[in-house]
Amino acid sequence: MSFHIKQLSYKNFLLMEIKNEKNILIIGGSLRAKSFNKYLASNLIEIGKEKFNFEIFSDFNLLPHYNTDDHNQDNWPNTLLELEDKIRKDDGVIFVTPEYNFSVPGYLKNCIDWISRLPNQPLDRKLVCIQSASLGPLGGARVQYHLGQILVFLNAKVMNKNEIFLTFAKQKFDEKSGKLTDEITIDFI
Repeated sequence: MSFHIKQLSYKNFLLMEIKNEKNILIIGGSLRAKSFNKYLASNLIEIGKEKFNFEIFSDFNLLPHYNTDDHNQDNWPNTLLELEDKIRKDDGVIFVTPEYNFSVPGYLKNCIDWISRLPNQPLDRKLVCIQSASLGPLGGARVQYHLGQILVFLNAKVMNKNEIFLTFAKQKFDEKSGKLTDEITIDFI
């Protein structure tokens, strides 16, 4: 029995760099209207507009709770099929998420559980980045580690560097407009 392992070579990476447009799907932000993670997701569009085309998916509330008894490959939720199409066509995915109880928020885990049941797993070998913002000094580190474990299981190519842990978020955003105001953070992102 032989195995073939496909790795992202430097040559393939350079070809991605040469491509005129890179489409990136941002999954997440939060359910809360004035979430710092939602602000972070929105600010990525402005920060990276010279290099990337972004689209944000945040319609978690349109996915029912995942239940194996309810899932039928002939009757997938429309929101899931739309999300699958976006994941497949885009060059990469950025998960932007808050940390709930030292881990992944339930709505995001539910979304990933649905995605994981699709045939020909859309996150398989997909380039993925994880970012988080929090009010405290860890910046959502625990959610990133847990989410990374989940995504590795789905064979996503999770970027290990540079990690974006946006700490003390209240001091780095204009709370009324949601604009990221911290220049050091903007430059790092």
